[in-house]
Amino acid sequence: MTAPSQFTFSVGVWNLHEGADPFGPPVRPERSFAEKLAIFKAYGFDYVQFHDDDAVPADVTGAEVERQARDLKRLLDDEGMKTEFIAPRIWEDPATVDGAITANCPKSRQWALDKGKRAVDIARIMETDRIVVWPAREGTYIREAKDPVRAHEQLLDWYNALLDYDANFRFLSEAKPNEPMDLMYVPTTGHMLAFSYRTQAPERCGVLIESAHAILAGLDPSDEMGNAIFHDKLWGVHLNDQNGLKFDEDKTFGSANLRRAFNQVDVLVQHGYGKRGEVVGLDVKAMRTQPAELSALHLKNSREMVLLLEELSNRIDRTRWAQYVEALNYEALDMFILRSLLGKE
Repeated sequence: MTAPSQFTFSVGVWNLHEGADPFGPPVRPERSFAEKLAIFKAYGFDYVQFHDDDAVPADVTGAEVERQARDLKRLLDDEGMKTEFIAPRIWEDPATVDGAITANCPKSRQWALDKGKRAVDIARIMETDRIVVWPAREGTYIREAKDPVRAHEQLLDWYNALLDYDANFRFLSEAKPNEPMDLMYVPTTGHMLAFSYRTQAPERCGVLIESAHAILAGLDPSDEMGNAIFHDKLWGVHLNDQNGLKFDEDKTFGSANLRRAFNQVDVLVQHGYGKRGEVVGLDVKAMRTQPAELSALHLKNSREMVLLLEELSNRIDRTRWAQYVEALNYEALDMFILRSLLGKE
């Protein structure tokens, strides 16, 4: 009998989408939130991820924000699901043409702060203490446009202002080296970890690691996760896959590199990820060819891959593994891992 999983799972509402990309229009009809929620529930997800304007449309203001957030919370409660996090969407509005937190325009920086406070307000109502920050446009098109030292000071001011705004939430910062900006500030987990220690409340600042973002930086996601675990700051993951240093592909987890996927799950299993309330998040996109009725299989398949690799991590012969390591017999270890992935061990 397979042991119960140590993981609970979350998915973002954006992971069921209409298939548009920068080179083509939507190819599937839009789904209502209720339809998405039913799919998430049917596929075994426990949590939902939201941007602030996924939860409450950006043009909603005042007391109506609280009313709509409470309505959304009731929908989740009725399905027995929870909100994993709220992420302020600080990259799509025209105010962010030069970035938001690090914009040269003071009005844009104020807009970014107001947007962050809105996300915290919604998170409070949705009963989550997790705010995910992806600094998508915090960088430059040309390096001479901004002073990098001043830009990091602006980032610090923004984090500290929000840490002051509400003492009951945590930042989960999500690094990415490029796209949409040519070069982004705090582009890797290491940068994010170093930055977190400069905030006024480093104990409330951790990271969320996305597989594809680490790969885009030329790094191994499992090593990045291990680094964050060492710092006791791996508070979220977005598992997906990626074919090399391209655009952010968000492929089904394990579909491009099964061994790399195993190493990610293995480091999470071996170091108890999930046992203190951490959630395994998926951030994956359906192939554009998928018709509407088959356009959620990437979610089902990604979750199944995590569970299959968790099962392998728990049953693999750790004694033999350790013997190969002790003998420095890495050729034998290499084959042992490959045979294990193929079900031959």
